[in-house]
Amino acid sequence: MFKLIQNELMKIFKRPGTYVMIGLLVLIVGIVGTVIKVQENQSVPNQTNWRQEVQQDLKEYKSELDDMGNGNTTLTNYLKKEIAVNEYRLEHNIPPTQKSSVWTFVDECSGIIQFAGLFTIIIAAGIVASEFNWGTIKLLLIRPISRSRILIAKYLTVVSFALMMLVLLFGLSSLIGVILFGTPDQAVPYLNFVNGKVTEQSMFFHLVVFYGLKSITMIMLTTMAFMISAVFRNSSLAIGISIFLMFTGSQLTSILAPKFEWAKFVLFANTDLIQYFEGMPMVEGMTLTFSIIMLVVYFLLFQFLAFSVFKKRDVAA
Repeated sequence: MFKLIQNELMKIFKRPGTYVMIGLLVLIVGIVGTVIKVQENQSVPNQTNWRQEVQQDLKEYKSELDDMGNGNTTLTNYLKKEIAVNEYRLEHNIPPTQKSSVWTFVDECSGIIQFAGLFTIIIAAGIVASEFNWGTIKLLLIRPISRSRILIAKYLTVVSFALMMLVLLFGLSSLIGVILFGTPDQAVPYLNFVNGKVTEQSMFFHLVVFYGLKSITMIMLTTMAFMISAVFRNSSLAIGISIFLMFTGSQLTSILAPKFEWAKFVLFANTDLIQYFEGMPMVEGMTLTFSIIMLVVYFLLFQFLAFSVFKKRDVAA
């Protein structure tokens, strides 16, 4: 299996387009860092009155919570979290906004994961379809290796490429963050709210988990693109559908969510697991367990379609 994955990675990195995508990722991170640095030099945030601002927010949150009573459970839990976190900030003198540093920059660069996902989708869309288009699929299938193992190797190659892009993004943003903004004067923790209690978490660990959760959409859309590539043997179709859903899936689902309860079964209502830790679920009543189950169901469905069609595909022509 390792030899098959190694062979697939060699195919990917022999293409000039792969290095163009990596170069674009580096360029985007550099541009974001430059823009943030320029903005920071032009306006320095005033943190002297942060306690008054937090106290004002606390008053508003508590008033809104009292007015709600036992209404929207999701919003109630969100308000309780904000109240607890803000009270913790006041008690331990931790301001809500920090001076720009390597960790704030890495956090800002998390939005670039979408571009890493775009590049990974392009790889996933072509890794099977291109074999049929070029006729090289016959050379693969004449080997004494089952079709299932070949397809597993291709999918693991795509996942490996996705992880490479994530590690590159995290490492590059950390490096540029240190160069442009330096390290924080003192270790500032991330305030996590778990089981009704506020706990302190290292920023590095928080950002690693945050990047992992943010990449779920990328992995699911990559799996979808891989499935379309295997089923229809058309990389353009796989890229078009996956990219369209990447940029519109969440928005369309958020429009449906307030009107239809069945929207919670849509893939894009469940890909953002951060909503359970730092916000509110898209549909009231959704839970972290429910979203994980839905993601597993969609993942298995995509894989079932890809493997069942690929194993029966006639390549004699």
